[in-house]
Amino acid sequence: MDLAILSTLNAERAARRATILVTDVESGAQRLVKAADLAADPLAEVLEKQLRMGKSALVEADGKAFFLTVQAPPPRVVVTGAVHISQAMAPMAKLLDLDLVIVDPRTAFATPERFPGVRLLTDWPDEALASLGLDGYTAFVALTHDPKIDDPALEAALRSACFYIGALGSRKTHGRRLERLAAVGFDETATQRIHAPIGLDIGAVSPAEIALAILGEIVKTLRGPRRAPA
Repeated sequence: MDLAILSTLNAERAARRATILVTDVESGAQRLVKAADLAADPLAEVLEKQLRMGKSALVEADGKAFFLTVQAPPPRVVVTGAVHISQAMAPMAKLLDLDLVIVDPRTAFATPERFPGVRLLTDWPDEALASLGLDGYTAFVALTHDPKIDDPALEAALRSACFYIGALGSRKTHGRRLERLAAVGFDETATQRIHAPIGLDIGAVSPAEIALAILGEIVKTLRGPRRAPA
């Protein structure tokens, strides 16, 4: 591999940005396509498909064979709220190869005993998310019902490239949430990114069922066509 390509690939990997190494099978020629440049690439459609799947593959296009080496960051789910729903999400997320991070300054709830093997951040969300960083391979989920915790995190998520943003609550609760977000400068185009009511409509009632519905919606969004944040 060309050293310039390798250097760029490593830089993109460190920044949690996806790339695809395109290798012409016949000639061996290689080029690296960054996720940000994908739409303008001649192989855009097939590249987007493989990137959504997160899998490398041998493909044919324009009468030629190409091997696509997909490098995508591990998807991450950041949750505000060390609650029963996030407890149920933890083992499910692990099975789905989703890195789960819980943010909750209430240290009585955010404990290793309640969340074994899960990364816990007990700073307030504005500090925790600034240190963690939110990117295009991060899903954000607000679960506390406490505006002091959820709202600053939602503001950070809306300012980021998160591929999924969801918030727990009834339509009435979400309506009040939208009013608060509008008061700090977020317009309707921005707040439409929030999935609320959260999760797939499976009639979920228990914490485990709600967790399943949320993770199902996250996976559906992750594997479906991406829409760039406004």
